[in-house]
Amino acid sequence: MRFFRRHKNDPPDPRTEWPRPEVPDDPGQAAVAFWRRWFELLPTINGALGDREPQRVEHELCEAIARVHPDLHFSLERGQRAIYALVVTGQESPELRPFTDAWIAAAPEEDAIWEYHDSVPGVPDPNDVTVNLGEHKIALADVRVAAQVDEAEAVVDVAVHHPRLSSLEESARSAMTFLPLDATLGERLAAERLRRVETAEIEPAGSISLLELRDLVRKLAERKPEDVGGTD
Repeated sequence: MRFFRRHKNDPPDPRTEWPRPEVPDDPGQAAVAFWRRWFELLPTINGALGDREPQRVEHELCEAIARVHPDLHFSLERGQRAIYALVVTGQESPELRPFTDAWIAAAPEEDAIWEYHDSVPGVPDPNDVTVNLGEHKIALADVRVAAQVDEAEAVVDVAVHHPRLSSLEESARSAMTFLPLDATLGERLAAERLRRVETAEIEPAGSISLLELRDLVRKLAERKPEDVGGTD
């Protein structure tokens, strides 16, 4: 997954600092303007993706997203329900949530070609994913998770284990702690329901698979507010 964001040294002149776009006063109007621009660019976008050259439309889409909010990121992905997916994320920042909410609210209906996500979605089956980290190939099917549920808060503390974690450098080990969780739950659900996240170099007793973790967390998320924290 590759996320794009406009950089200050982008064209037209890399010697001149790129002015930071102003934050719109009205997220709803900014979202409507984005989708108007999206449909103007759509024939070019579809052609670029058909030619497997998404970089041809990166600049125009970066500009359009920056006008919704300059701190948003986006990616063009293979879809789960359609051929392609447009993903826009504020990385679960509370300050950016009104803008991603407005963006998805104004989005067109999905069709056979495009689906839209206002946060990074999870993959259909993490067991099918293999991550390449330098010389290491890490199969997410081998990840095991210790999960401790806080019933009162409806959140989960987790420790993530993979047999090859101990052979990774610190930065790669950190990536392989969080990446399986985001891939399994999606960015938003992970941010909402996971509290403490740790790395476990030795498989914890009573650990579960990533799919079992998904089921557990989704059930927590489906609980009614009156079921959380007990009742008076």
